[in-house]
Amino acid sequence: MKKWMPLIIIVALILIGLNWGVGVNNMLVEKQGLAQAQWANVESSYQRRNDLIGNLVKTVQGAADFERTTLKEVIEARAKATSTTIDASNLTAENMAQFQQAQSGLSGALSKLLVSVERYPELKANQNFLELQTQLEGTENRINVERNRFNGLAGDYNITIKKVPTNIIAGLRGFDGMALYKSDAGSENAPDVEFDFE
Repeated sequence: MKKWMPLIIIVALILIGLNWGVGVNNMLVEKQGLAQAQWANVESSYQRRNDLIGNLVKTVQGAADFERTTLKEVIEARAKATSTTIDASNLTAENMAQFQQAQSGLSGALSKLLVSVERYPELKANQNFLELQTQLEGTENRINVERNRFNGLAGDYNITIKKVPTNIIAGLRGFDGMALYKSDAGSENAPDVEFDFE
C-alpha cells in the first residue's frame, strides 16, 4: 500500500486541480455571460430611444416652417446610431468608442432639435410631442441605469480574470477583458452658463 501512496496523492491532486479549474471556468463563463446580457439591455434602451426619436421627427416635420437643416441632422445622426452596433462577444475599446461616438452624435443633434422647438409654440403645445419628449427623458434615464449596470458587471468580470490564480484559467481558456462604457469627452467639465440680465 505504501508504494501506491505517491501515485494516489498525485491522482488526488490532479483531480482537485481539475475540479478547481472547471469551477473557475464556469464562474468566468457566468460573469462574462451576465455582462454580455447586460450589454444587450444597453443596446435595447438605445433602440427604444432611436424609435422614439423617429416618432418625434415625424411629429416635428408637421410644423411647416420648422428648420429643415436641424431635422436633417437628427435623421442622419439617427441613421448612423442605428447602424452602429457591437456584438456582445466583441466589446473592444475601439468598438465601444465607435458606438459611443455614434450615440453622442445623435444626442447632440437631438439637443439641437429640442432647443429649436422652443421657437415653435404650436409644437410645444402639441400633446403628441409632449408625450414623446417625456418618454425620451425617461429613456435617457433608463440608458444611464443600463450602462451603469453593464459597467458594474463588466468591471467585476475584468477584475476576476486578472486575479491570481484565476488569471491562469482565464489565460488558458481565452477570457479577454471587456471595454467599459466611458463618459463622453469633455463631460467632466462643467458647461458654461451665461445669464443675460438686460
